[in-house]
Amino acid sequence: MFAARYYSAGDIRVEEDEDPKVSEADDIIVEVALCGICGTDLHEYQSGPIVTPTAPHPLTGAQLPQILGHEFSGPIVDRGPGAADLPLRTKVAVMPSVVCPKCFFCRRGMQALCVNFASIGLSAESGGLARYAKVKPYHVAPLPEMMSFEEGALVEPAAVAAYGVERGNLVGGDNVMIVGAGPIGILSALYADAMGAGSITIIEPNPQRAKLARELQLGPVLDPNLEETTVALRQTTHGLGMDLVIECSGTGPGLGLSIGHTRRRGSIVQTGLHTKPTQIDAMKLSENE
Repeated sequence: MFAARYYSAGDIRVEEDEDPKVSEADDIIVEVALCGICGTDLHEYQSGPIVTPTAPHPLTGAQLPQILGHEFSGPIVDRGPGAADLPLRTKVAVMPSVVCPKCFFCRRGMQALCVNFASIGLSAESGGLARYAKVKPYHVAPLPEMMSFEEGALVEPAAVAAYGVERGNLVGGDNVMIVGAGPIGILSALYADAMGAGSITIIEPNPQRAKLARELQLGPVLDPNLEETTVALRQTTHGLGMDLVIECSGTGPGLGLSIGHTRRRGSIVQTGLHTKPTQIDAMKLSENE
């Protein structure tokens, strides 16, 4: 098979690799139908290695070069006897987290905080930017027949967005601001709308992304670089500030804007990943207690 392997910043090579084989009883081989490109992949390409391991990972043993891709779906084409309850050709979405499951957090059902955490497509043997990927039963979620592989590949990023909105404890009627209209920002806005947000305001300086966001007709899409944006945000909340802000840009200015426009006792969820240290005005936080 061919696979996209990441070596270092600016260095991704499409190379021929051996097809993964079932070697343990609970191995599953998924033929990748579609794979998304996450912001994390872009960060690795532009500024990495960040989370891709330069030395053998303590849990998986993987190290660079790494097959990228962790947002993917496809049919099961082979599996060991330990996964016999999953029929061949079952359509699945892949949950990429690889966990121990023996650490303090895993034993308490908080696998996302596993101290040995790894990820398919970032720090494991397989990745979605290849024809086949080897996973375990806990990695796959069977898809209903009416769901397409395109929708299946969106399950992982949609789960990220939904988790962020839920962590903000959204209450029906809340004024919500989404900072950044990339894929996670758009999915967060859609989820907030489905959860009953009273208003949704999207902040996005990129004209192309702003145009796509406006086509969804979820609410105003504002440019943070324009003075009238501050006026519009204050009018939306009658000067109180937003009840909930989901920061999806992963930028210092985006986080600063979030802090400056959240009401007292409001919530800010930092969903976007920062690739470098960010400065904030901590006094603004004291005003929002």
